[in-house]
Amino acid sequence: MSFIKITEQPSLYDNLENKSILEILTEINREDQKVALAVQKTIPEIEKLVTGIVARMHRGGRLFYIGAGTSGRLGVLDASEIPPTFGMPDTYVVGLIAGGDIALRNPVEAAEDNPDKAWEELMAYRINENDVLVGIAASGTTPYVIGGLRRAREKGILTAAISCNPDSPVAAEAEIKIEPVVGPEYVTGSTRMKAGTAQKIVLNMITTSTMIKLGRVKGNRMVNMQLTNQKLVDRGTRMIVNELGLSYEQAKNLLLLHGSVKNAITSYSKEQ
Repeated sequence: MSFIKITEQPSLYDNLENKSILEILTEINREDQKVALAVQKTIPEIEKLVTGIVARMHRGGRLFYIGAGTSGRLGVLDASEIPPTFGMPDTYVVGLIAGGDIALRNPVEAAEDNPDKAWEELMAYRINENDVLVGIAASGTTPYVIGGLRRAREKGILTAAISCNPDSPVAAEAEIKIEPVVGPEYVTGSTRMKAGTAQKIVLNMITTSTMIKLGRVKGNRMVNMQLTNQKLVDRGTRMIVNELGLSYEQAKNLLLLHGSVKNAITSYSKEQ
């Protein structure tokens, strides 16, 4: 079966420069509505992945993302949001992008074309069979991702691929294949659009469900979030007010004393 890059197929729309702003926005939005439905079809595969991640994290394992360009940036973004949102150390979810951190803001020429580079970078973290590696590549053909997944799978590490083309070379290297096929982009080949949105949704689902199953959420609240600004201190204080029935000032003092909503509630409950 020949591999077809649906993400590179011509847009369903043409003569974009002749359209009004309203037409452009309406058509982009129309295309974006296809994304959630494409992701919905991949839930069984996402479930397999999250089940594997949770089991390994209970044993001290970690989750690694590798990607290039937009895909790599999305992986780094998702990883960077885990400590402030869920209070987990930044060693539990790690995002690597081809070309290193400079590539977060600027393209690094040919960085994604080296199939050995990702594994070299992963080895610096001593990646092992207790960990999970997720390769992110909208096109499904990125050598940096393909090489990293291949070596990881050879070493018995659980691997998954997120691609927006079916039956891609990247997916062929992974044990779990997550393929939200969103169709051609509004601007032909611009995978920062629907493909990027699909990848972001999938990453949100992976880490949010993982953190919930690891006990980092209580009810529907981020009880382990880091208190990095006044907005979050206020949010945490109101959580404690609602849970314990204290005054706002009492709750805030308790929160600042213990550093997290979860610790504050646990400590207070033990003292009663």
